[in-house]
Amino acid sequence: MASDMDIMYLPGVGPKRAELLRKELNVSTVGELLRLYPFRYIDKSRFVRICDARPDMAYIQLKAKVARVELHDSKRMSVWISDGSGEMETVFFKGIKWMHERLKPGTEWIFFGKPQTFNGRINMVHPEVDPVTAAKAAQQPGTDSVLQPGIPTPKASMTGVYNSTERLKNAGITGKVMNKIMEAAIEKGIAMEQESLPEYIMKQYGLVPLRYALRNIHFPQDMTSLEKSKYRLKFEELFFLQLSLLKQKYVRSRDIHGIHMPKVGEAFNRCYEALPFPLTGAQKRVITEIRNDMKSGQQMNRLLQGDVGSGKTMVAVLTALIAIGNGYQACIMAPTEVLAQQHFKNIQKFLAPTGVKSALLTGSTKTSERREVHAGLADGSIGIIVGTHALLEDVVMFQNLGLAIIDEQHRFGVEQRSKLWKKSSCGAAPHVLVMTATPIPRTLAMTLYGDLDVSVIDELPPGRKPVQTIHATEGKRPQLYNFMRQEIAKGRQVFIVYPLINETEKLDYQSLEAGAEEIMTKFPFPQYKTAVVHGKQLNDVKKFNMDAFAAGRADILVATSVIEVGVDVPNASVMVIESAERFGLSQLHQLRGRVGRGSEKSYCVLMTGHKLSKESKHRIELMCATENGFELAEEDMKMRGPGDLEGTQQSGLPISLNIASLAKDGLILNAARDAAEAVLKEDPTLSLLKNQLLRNELIKDKYKIKDYSKIS
Repeated sequence: MASDMDIMYLPGVGPKRAELLRKELNVSTVGELLRLYPFRYIDKSRFVRICDARPDMAYIQLKAKVARVELHDSKRMSVWISDGSGEMETVFFKGIKWMHERLKPGTEWIFFGKPQTFNGRINMVHPEVDPVTAAKAAQQPGTDSVLQPGIPTPKASMTGVYNSTERLKNAGITGKVMNKIMEAAIEKGIAMEQESLPEYIMKQYGLVPLRYALRNIHFPQDMTSLEKSKYRLKFEELFFLQLSLLKQKYVRSRDIHGIHMPKVGEAFNRCYEALPFPLTGAQKRVITEIRNDMKSGQQMNRLLQGDVGSGKTMVAVLTALIAIGNGYQACIMAPTEVLAQQHFKNIQKFLAPTGVKSALLTGSTKTSERREVHAGLADGSIGIIVGTHALLEDVVMFQNLGLAIIDEQHRFGVEQRSKLWKKSSCGAAPHVLVMTATPIPRTLAMTLYGDLDVSVIDELPPGRKPVQTIHATEGKRPQLYNFMRQEIAKGRQVFIVYPLINETEKLDYQSLEAGAEEIMTKFPFPQYKTAVVHGKQLNDVKKFNMDAFAAGRADILVATSVIEVGVDVPNASVMVIESAERFGLSQLHQLRGRVGRGSEKSYCVLMTGHKLSKESKHRIELMCATENGFELAEEDMKMRGPGDLEGTQQSGLPISLNIASLAKDGLILNAARDAAEAVLKEDPTLSLLKNQLLRNELIKDKYKIKDYSKIS
């Protein structure tokens, strides 16, 4: 098949260029090359007059005569061109001999390039030069030979611009060469491209055929054909992404039976009745969704999203008590010791009226306690276990694990989670509730977790006051310190966070140490007490300092972003984020969520340098403008591209996307998901004749994706 043909056999490529394209752009076959789409287009159907050319224009096309040629030396040549409206210098540093022989005064050419300013005049360096004959041949008989600005030439069209690298440019693979290679790829490969979507889907969603789309995405006849082609190719990518995820979900719900948990039980009722405050409407809705899953007889695989402070822990406790009420054990797994300890402390308060025994298991649990915990899990006397990766050790065995709650799921690998699955000794898969405080835009959640059911707590508990966010630069530091003293005088506490981008970066630790020293100088002991926490400390030291702050024995906590997830100090009213421009939006939002947990007014101060990039400035402005984590997550994705909002790239997605963008193509994603759901509702195994194309497509290697949701 031509689309599987090695690109080295294309005219103008050969073995050397093929190897370079393989290394630099990851394309080896004609089919892969056809799916290397332009990232923008240059409209070569229009001419600009020299007098209208401006340096802020991206690229322009001029039709002009050579007025004079100046050969400065063998390395530089100036060609002055004129179109009657003005004169412009074009400069050449390469191919001078060839240009000099052809660009004779009085001859007419088409010049295409980027206008720029030099010595107060507009010029073009190394424009592409083409003969006018093609344009003349395309003209209608009787029209004027000089095309007016803005009037399209009948045959010319838009030209695609492809991603490139310095190595490709140095090897002579310019934009023009890339277009020639792509022309050859279309000529050789387009006829061999097989339609991947059934006729009935194409008709229903108004999609153009695949060959039409591939031809017009590279060489569009006009804007309409380009838009139709883009829509078709984006829809196809997102449709198969959703189809592969949802098919897993259908197969799992058919094949994997969950533990039937029909009751809520006495412990649930006691806990619910003793709550110090009523649940929000959102919490009630989510618990109902979870409850329906657990009594369905199918295995629950649910993602629980809730903004910072929305009450996810409360939902986790009540879910664990449903398992207890049906005679099963539950485990709650956290990514860090600090968070595991925090969960354990909070959970014990809620469990007090129920009589359910809980325990904590982390890397620093003492050996004697560890033995007791292992025994309690094995004999079933411990109902709820909270822990870190220590729960995955082979020695940890449950009597009957019925529910696994995993907090901040993106911090666990699939392989680690699979160990939990095997710990269920009751023969059926435990129910799984994945929790995250990182608000994930709906489009991303549908893709990264397409085969999980998603619940959202989109309501904050009553009494929580908004956090006032302020941007300040170095000059405002004296005022900041005065403000901190006032808050401490009122009995409040202050977080100061330094960025730690890489655990091995000495500079980050130096700035933290220097910052801690300055704080201790400005806030001297014994009037003020400062605790310091960072990743290089021993666990005991870290725990001692964190506990001192949590218990109110320290006024100020200077820390790296280890406190990002889960530290709960209701008395802390000020969060100062140093070098805030170095954090992503999602991280800034997580850190801000550490304050505002009590009933007092709270503040978040974003300290930055004076010079901010456009993106950093936008991030800081957004933080000051809104507290809505989902709005911020949407913006974060638009700015940074998809990924898991921790900064990983599109490798976080189950399959790679060449043209669709989760940030920008939400409407297409919704349509594609609806289409995939409709197909699977009628034909879950894709066995109908009309779905044969879909079945054939899903067999391909790129759809053999890991199941990100179940711990198997």
